[in-house]
Amino acid sequence: MFAVDAKALPHNKPRPLTQEEIAQRRELAKQRHAGKMAASQGKEVSEKPPSENSSEGTGSTGDKKGEEQQLTDQMDVVTSKAAKQEADNKESFIAFARVFSGVVRRGQKIFVLGPKYDPAESLHKLSPQCSATDDLPSVPHMSCCTLENLYLLMGRELEELEEVPAGNVLGIGGLQDFVLKSATLSTSPACPPFTPLNFEATPIVRVAVEPKHPSDMPQLVRGMKLLNQADPCVQVLIQETGEHVLVTAGEVHLQRCLDDLKERFAKIEISVSAPIIPFRETITRPPKVDMVNEEIGKQQKVAVIHQTKEDQNKIPEGIQVDSDGLVTISTPNKQATLSVRALPLPEEVTRLLEENSDLIRTMEQLSTSLNEDKNAHEINQKTMDKIKEFKQKLEQNLQGRKWRNAVDHIWSFGPRKCGPNILLHKFEGYKNSVWQCLENTEKEVSKYGDFDNSIVSGFQLATLSGPMCEEPLMGVCFTVEKWEMNKVGETLLTKSRDSGECGAVEHQESEDTVSPTSNCTVDTCSENEHEQSSQSVPKSLEKNSKNKGEVLLTDCYGPFSGQLIATMKEACRYALQAKPQRLMAAMYTCEIMATAEVLGRVYAVLSKREGRVLQEEMKEGTDVFIIKAVLPVAESFGFADEIRKRTSGLASPQLVFSHWEIISSDPFWVPTTEEEYLHFGEKADSENQARKYMNAVRKRKGLYVEEKIVEHAEKQRTLSRNK
Repeated sequence: MFAVDAKALPHNKPRPLTQEEIAQRRELAKQRHAGKMAASQGKEVSEKPPSENSSEGTGSTGDKKGEEQQLTDQMDVVTSKAAKQEADNKESFIAFARVFSGVVRRGQKIFVLGPKYDPAESLHKLSPQCSATDDLPSVPHMSCCTLENLYLLMGRELEELEEVPAGNVLGIGGLQDFVLKSATLSTSPACPPFTPLNFEATPIVRVAVEPKHPSDMPQLVRGMKLLNQADPCVQVLIQETGEHVLVTAGEVHLQRCLDDLKERFAKIEISVSAPIIPFRETITRPPKVDMVNEEIGKQQKVAVIHQTKEDQNKIPEGIQVDSDGLVTISTPNKQATLSVRALPLPEEVTRLLEENSDLIRTMEQLSTSLNEDKNAHEINQKTMDKIKEFKQKLEQNLQGRKWRNAVDHIWSFGPRKCGPNILLHKFEGYKNSVWQCLENTEKEVSKYGDFDNSIVSGFQLATLSGPMCEEPLMGVCFTVEKWEMNKVGETLLTKSRDSGECGAVEHQESEDTVSPTSNCTVDTCSENEHEQSSQSVPKSLEKNSKNKGEVLLTDCYGPFSGQLIATMKEACRYALQAKPQRLMAAMYTCEIMATAEVLGRVYAVLSKREGRVLQEEMKEGTDVFIIKAVLPVAESFGFADEIRKRTSGLASPQLVFSHWEIISSDPFWVPTTEEEYLHFGEKADSENQARKYMNAVRKRKGLYVEEKIVEHAEKQRTLSRNK
């Protein structure tokens, strides 16, 4: 779909008038002129003295008629102007299409099939000989429409057509209410839709947009909808915070989208935030060399041990972290204990999870439908094959002793249940996994079954915002190695299942516990018996309250499921902090064409902006070099302008989002050995790129930033006299 000015459409363009139309307009002009003359004569008659004016009544009525005529003429002019202005302002959408088979005719009724339409799922609802003219039942991702106008695309011009045969490219009008970005048009609902267009440029740079005057918000929302339809690369969304966000491919695309929004679609003044560059958080294996490229020896290990002891002193009480990074934490009411470990995922696995996010989302939907419906849910064979293939690839990439049987124990993916992080379960007594849809079985009932969703929710929250700067995690595997429940906790787990039998059990238990005390006489009761009796009454009361669903211990901490969510989230965060943390930056691949004399300047600009040259080759038969490099998205603003200025326009870069890359420097690094102290100084205040990015994100989000503004300062004395 692309937007066109309504003035550019053929039926809105001025065309030469025919002889009949010219004659008709001449007649109308004569009538208007005669009406005006009559009105002016009536006015002259009414201005005469009453003695001379014998027909006073008729003159006044003529005057009134003339005024009415003038008013109606003025109204016609105003309404025609308003209608014309509205038509000028209106944006029309035309579908850019190609006819693959058959002939397209104007006024034809046709099916519009969305990219997610599946004929295998929908055809059983429709009759075999149905057409777009029939009254059809509602089918997902399918609608019917009439082709209003067909256009031949002649550069900027549009020529109207009646029919278009196969093999031609054309423009189709009247589809703006049926097609968002792309669709397949067919006269048969049995047609499988074509694959949606995949663009090389992935949207990565986002800005928040708001109108300067709050009353213009409806126009902004409408304008953003139109922009979303007009631009195939842009993403428009409303975040959880309520911000209206544009996600674009880069700096130039962002500027173009904002200009379109201001001048064409919304036509209002807007305020735009600074571009928001996304980062990801991850963990890595412990390094083998230190910051001065010395192998980590005995002295370094001792220094690191001291450093980790200092870090562990910061961990609050009640949380145990062992030397391997296993974090053990209890819920606030001490009824459940979790042990969680974090491990970095291999790069291939992270890439595989990113590529198959849609398939993982489908698996999640199938699992929920299996759990909700008692009947076996029919799953498309093609989808099943894709899931099996995905599982095999995961097994191939997760090799080694520590990943043994890991694929079968995958509990969930995250964040949002389809991200590039994994949650594993390695405690006994629990068997559910994400591959439930392959076995076509319902969720198994175990003693953990009622609260396993709380653990998954805690994991989703932890992966959505990491501890460094609240950015999503990437390439991290969390393993729940222990989930222990106290007796009270186990009764909490089983209470929801046994809620129907609560009343009878409650009554029986209270009788059993109170009966020994009631049989005691005052003369024979010893001190021990008194102690037992005094203890048994509160126990019985406690059991009563347990079965009613309210445990005395949990009252001050809230529901048990909420405690598990918060505890799991904290455990994941501390497990991350126990390992070497790193930031991941979004990277552009940068292709630059430059002549030999400006190569040095190109390299200077790249190195200044943390770029890295991958290859440089000379184009055969010319003196032009093609340089391929990678550049962080965060450093790309103003890059194209700077490289053009420095090379006097002889080099032009092309940036395309490529991948996520770990920033090698540790944002929390401090010098520990003598060599590092000598090289970096005591404060190590040389520029740490990862820390700079982390602090910038923390400042933007209003989080605490640990930095010293002025450490040592004294009043400066001016040597020259004040004049």
